[in-house]
Amino acid sequence: MPGPRLTDFYSDLALPKQVEVVVIGGGIVGVSAALELAERGVSVLLCEKGQIGAEQSSRNWGWVRLGMRDPREIPLMQAALEIWGGLDARLGRSTGFVRSGILFAASGRRDAGNLERWARHVDGLSTQARMIEGGEIATCLPGHRNPPRTALLMPQDGRAEPQWAAPAIAEGARDRGAQILTACAVRSLDVEAGRISGVYTERGRVACSGVILAGGAWSRLFAGNAGICLPQLKVLNTLLRSSPVNGLPDTAYWSDRFTIRRRADGGFTIADGTQNTVDLVPDSFRLARRFLPAFRQEWRSLRFRVSRRWLEEAQYARHWSPSDVTQFELTRILDPEPSQKHIRHAWAAARHAFPALEGAEIMQSWAGMIDVTPDAIPVISNVEQMPGLYIATGFSGHGFGIGPGAGRLIADLATGETSVVDPWEFRLSRFTDGSRIAPDPGY
Repeated sequence: MPGPRLTDFYSDLALPKQVEVVVIGGGIVGVSAALELAERGVSVLLCEKGQIGAEQSSRNWGWVRLGMRDPREIPLMQAALEIWGGLDARLGRSTGFVRSGILFAASGRRDAGNLERWARHVDGLSTQARMIEGGEIATCLPGHRNPPRTALLMPQDGRAEPQWAAPAIAEGARDRGAQILTACAVRSLDVEAGRISGVYTERGRVACSGVILAGGAWSRLFAGNAGICLPQLKVLNTLLRSSPVNGLPDTAYWSDRFTIRRRADGGFTIADGTQNTVDLVPDSFRLARRFLPAFRQEWRSLRFRVSRRWLEEAQYARHWSPSDVTQFELTRILDPEPSQKHIRHAWAAARHAFPALEGAEIMQSWAGMIDVTPDAIPVISNVEQMPGLYIATGFSGHGFGIGPGAGRLIADLATGETSVVDPWEFRLSRFTDGSRIAPDPGY
């Protein structure tokens, strides 16, 4: 099943022999890192095994949100929002970013008390976050049949178009000198005396002194071949897009039953508000102890199943040489089947809430694989045992909005510049240094 239609992006043709930094992965984090590096005069090559933004970076909700994030992500998301605000002018291209506001309904686990407790984390941050009721909710949600009694409004949050953003940022990086190759998988690292000295791609070797691994759901497999343990699993999320509809809110909306946000084409992106699918695979058992606190906390929102992905991933080679054809070449784009159950549930709930949707059609549905870590915050870090290697992955469903900030932070680390925020919470070593590892919903 084809995923969402992306902005066309045409690859550079020639593989350079040498650059300063190679970025692995053309999702929003990878292209943002390439943009930051190129603007600083660093010679950079970005290699994408498939197409720019074709996996989770174009398959997400399109929310650019500070609201309801893990408190450890708040400083970086603030930086990301500032970047988003000037990104279109910086690139000379549209990402579709609009500060439309996001409304989080008080219901279920996110009751009014939990929303109020989370909101304390942004007190004094000029977010204009506030709890609202009654008429103010009705103003934010025109056409809602039965709006919630209480909600958290994040007026400075917004949305962008996932199918536009990563290609636009990639073009901006290329304008500044970055070289970007698609359909060019990096197979493995070249390491000399314990340090990065290059990478082996399917088209040959490139010498470099730095590598940024921003491979999304593929990062664990790649890192494992280099002898690096990166605890990461995949979670399937399903979305649909509707035909254009009038009379619906501009403010994005979350509830237990569904989420909805306006699209630039006049339609809406709609998803189940809480439910995600976890395919049981061999890594599920290898990493079960690490993920147990997260599974306990989120079990109501996770649907575990045995599917053909078990056999598929069981057949993945876990170690290979630079001359071997890799899984990255065999799976150019990870394009999982959407959950028909989640589509039916979300569509029915959205149409019940907003009668204006009753005359609309489902134009397309798709699914994406979210790369998750045991504590549901990303790894944005150097790798201590391998100087020159940096990892930016595991964004746990939060990567699109925070992507430009993450790209800046990993570029700061790779160049030794002062970090845009303290990277301590995102260090890879937290998984081995005895730190308590668990998600923090902020309430």
